[in-house]
Amino acid sequence: MSTQGTNKWPLAQFVLLALAWGASFLFIAIGLEGLSPAQVVLGRLCAGAVALAAISLVSRQRLPTDPIVWAHLAVVSVLLCVAPFLLFSWAEQSIGSGLASIYNATTPLMTTLVALVALPQERPTKVRLLGLFSGFLGVLLVLGPWRGTGGGTLAAQGACLLATACYGIGFVYLRRFVSPRGLPSLSLATVQVGLGALIMVALAPWIATAPVHLSPRVVGSILILGMAGTGLAYVWNTNLVAAWGAANASTVTYLTPIVGVSLGVAILAEPVAWNQPVGAVIVVAGIAISQGRLAGLGAWLRPPGTVTASGGDGPRRA
Repeated sequence: MSTQGTNKWPLAQFVLLALAWGASFLFIAIGLEGLSPAQVVLGRLCAGAVALAAISLVSRQRLPTDPIVWAHLAVVSVLLCVAPFLLFSWAEQSIGSGLASIYNATTPLMTTLVALVALPQERPTKVRLLGLFSGFLGVLLVLGPWRGTGGGTLAAQGACLLATACYGIGFVYLRRFVSPRGLPSLSLATVQVGLGALIMVALAPWIATAPVHLSPRVVGSILILGMAGTGLAYVWNTNLVAAWGAANASTVTYLTPIVGVSLGVAILAEPVAWNQPVGAVIVVAGIAISQGRLAGLGAWLRPPGTVTASGGDGPRRA
């Protein structure tokens, strides 16, 4: 895809990306009014696959031909699409869309944690360890263990954390086995989402058989969720990485919970307990620390004379 024109309005694409990913949890909640969790995932992946295929066709973007790449992308598709989408959709039967969006914001923390374990070059510096500790302290606050540990709500919150763990593993797998090949992001996203759609179509006769109650509200939500949140968002993210760099583009993660919580309160009248936004702020602070965005704190923690590399990549959403 030519970069001429695609990066003309990076700030506008940044805002659209934050809105698309932040609103995804609202559209999941609306989709669940007439569909089962598996049917929501099937609809969003099929709509996203169609959108990305159309964009690839118009831009004359060639898809990878190496079978090994397709095999790796099948694994990535399960980790970044099928499994987390199913987990979040299932969870939103018991918890609000705003709370789900807060848990989604832990993705960079999960990615950092997995990278520290799986990638030898990702050494656990004091700054990263402090960021991880702060972030997961925020997660504990959001969980609110003083409210009790029983019921479906806790299981749903655990499902959200398991979904972001899938994201963390998926991003590290992508970085280790696919990114070094230098393939265009749009073609990778098209194959990834397309394979996810095929996997869900294959599984549908067993997991997506619940009665369907369609309405304009439900259909519209699934189409927007798929075409924008699972389709166009990949293009906007690719353009932002090209225009601003991966580290700056990844700051969209800071805005998605704000969008998700705001929409959940405004449109679905979801209640918000005090500990949820406070915990979300601590999670975001942990992300900022782990990514080295608080330069003063990082300088204070580094040993004297330590030289740091510039322009490190932050965790990316696929």
